[in-house]
Amino acid sequence: MNTKTETQGSAMDTVKLLLSVAMLVAGIVGFYLFEAQPLWVRLLGLLAIIAMAVTVALWTEQGRRMKAFTSSAQTEVRKVVWPSRQETLQTTLVIFVAVLLTALFLWGVDSILFVLVRMFTGQGG
Repeated sequence: MNTKTETQGSAMDTVKLLLSVAMLVAGIVGFYLFEAQPLWVRLLGLLAIIAMAVTVALWTEQGRRMKAFTSSAQTEVRKVVWPSRQETLQTTLVIFVAVLLTALFLWGVDSILFVLVRMFTGQGG
């Protein structure tokens, strides 16, 4: 009995997901078919259809798992200790200086190699 219920639920989830995809496709097709309408009307209709398709998709088992995952991720983000403004600025400054020094070093190496190649090929002035 339990296997039959899971199969029916899974089949219904598949139907819901297919309905959700069909709604999205219909929304996109409708957006282009009604090009005579103002853009804001078409966008509003497309956004409404996207919202309905997402709602239908969230009623599936995969949708419920996605909601649970998102909720868990938000909880974890709240636990993160974010750096202060001063720490962020100091880290950014250190990275900027490191990039600048690396760029200057590579420019110097490139200039030296350019001069050497011109000397060896006889194109130097």
